[in-house]
Amino acid sequence: MSDEKTPAPRIEKTPAPRIEKTPAPAPRIEKTPASPEMEVDPGSAVLPGEHQGGFQRLPTAPLDVPATDAGPDDEPEPLAGAEWTAPAEVHHGGMSGWALGLAVVALGASFFVGWTFPLGIAGAIVAIVALRRPWDSRVVAGWALALSILSVAYSAGWILWLVGQGHVFG
Repeated sequence: MSDEKTPAPRIEKTPAPRIEKTPAPAPRIEKTPASPEMEVDPGSAVLPGEHQGGFQRLPTAPLDVPATDAGPDDEPEPLAGAEWTAPAEVHHGGMSGWALGLAVVALGASFFVGWTFPLGIAGAIVAIVALRRPWDSRVVAGWALALSILSVAYSAGWILWLVGQGHVFG
C-alpha cells in the first residue's frame, strides 16, 4: 500500500429534462335533472337546521393533473458504489468511574481520619448522578454509592468518637 491518495470521482451535473407545461382542459359540466329519489319538496323542511332544498353544487370527481416542471434538481446524484455506515458511537465519559474512585479514596481515608466525610458525600452525589445517566454503568455506580455511604458512616464514627473524648470543645 502507498501513502498516495486517490482523487475523488468527479460528479458532473446534468440538467434535468424540461417538461413542457400544457394547460389543463376546462372541466365539462353536464346539467341533468335529478332523479325522482333525489328531488326534495321545498315545503318539507320545516325544522331549523334541516336541508332547505335542492343541491347547490355538482359532485366532484378526480381531475387529470398535468405534469409540471419542478425546476432543476440541486442535489447531486448519489455515487454508484457508495455505502453508508452507522456513525461512530460517542463515548459520553464515565461518571460512574469517577464516583467509584472518589468513594474508594473517601473510604480509605475515613479508616484513619474523620474529616474526609465531604469526600464521601461528593462521591455519593456523583454516584447518584451516574445512576441517572443511561450510558453509565449502573453496577459501578451502585458500588460507588454503597462505598460512599460506608465512608460517610466511618467518618461519622470517628467524629462521634472524637466528640465523646471531649477534645473538640475543650
